[in-house]
Amino acid sequence: MLMLIGVTAAVQAAERPVVRVGILQFGTVSWELEVMQRQGLLEREGVEIRIVPLALKDAANVAIQGGEVDVIANDWIWVSRMRSEGRDYVFAPYSQAVGGVSVRPDANIASFADLKGKRLGIAGGALDKSWLLLRAYARRTVGEDAATFVRPQFAAPPLLNELVMRGELPAAMNFWHYTARLTAAGMQELISMPQILAGLGIEDELPLVGWVFRERWAQASRQAVEGFLRASAAAKQLMLESDAVWEELRPLMRAEDEATFVALRDGFRAGIPRVSDDEAERVAGLVFAILAAEGGQALVGSASTLAPGTFWKRSPDR
Repeated sequence: MLMLIGVTAAVQAAERPVVRVGILQFGTVSWELEVMQRQGLLEREGVEIRIVPLALKDAANVAIQGGEVDVIANDWIWVSRMRSEGRDYVFAPYSQAVGGVSVRPDANIASFADLKGKRLGIAGGALDKSWLLLRAYARRTVGEDAATFVRPQFAAPPLLNELVMRGELPAAMNFWHYTARLTAAGMQELISMPQILAGLGIEDELPLVGWVFRERWAQASRQAVEGFLRASAAAKQLMLESDAVWEELRPLMRAEDEATFVALRDGFRAGIPRVSDDEAERVAGLVFAILAAEGGQALVGSASTLAPGTFWKRSPDR
């Protein structure tokens, strides 16, 4: 009888659709996937995932374009650009957590205007969306492009944190989980992404990162996609409400101390989207216009507006 039960379970597992998810090896996306697996959320939805570790963000883009994975985490800017070029990628919101500007407490920087002439470390390169939005924000608030208002220094996220901690950089604009680590170490947040957006006239919340996949694949594998997205939403709800779930994630988070652990946990929770997909798409259209003006064709491609169909339309019963 036990053997029969084991065989039946194995058969059922074999029948479940598999979603191949490409993720950065030490990225925060892995935390949610871990919860989805540990808590049986995927099994409940009749879906399995196969995690494909990737070294760099560009590797994720290459992997999904080459058909090596089904899903990656990326932003709607990339999806819109691909769609404007005739590719059929779509975006389902995942997180609105984006880092802001952190400063050393001894840097004598109390406002954005105090950054004038000072070095600002920036992660993600010259076309990073946060940096482009900060440039637009600077034009609105101090009347000058941040590219000339501050002295930008582009570097990898870990190096930026190290330079700030050593006192070699007075301020940095890093990805959210690196910003959280700086906060835990006593650095001060000068300006957050919601404040930057508010300064640009965008008062609504905006998920910038999401699950990205091919529309044709999703239409043909709707059970797998919808099951995966429901499991993702259920994992976020658990991560929002349960401290015990986070205790299980401690080894994966690589938090050096309790303050860092709490900052990472709270930062992830703050980034959980609370707006509908339709509302997120509306706000994304407004922000796209700002980014297109700042980054031009190098960032958004030839399109002047968010490409139609960029946001995935989930089933009404989700």
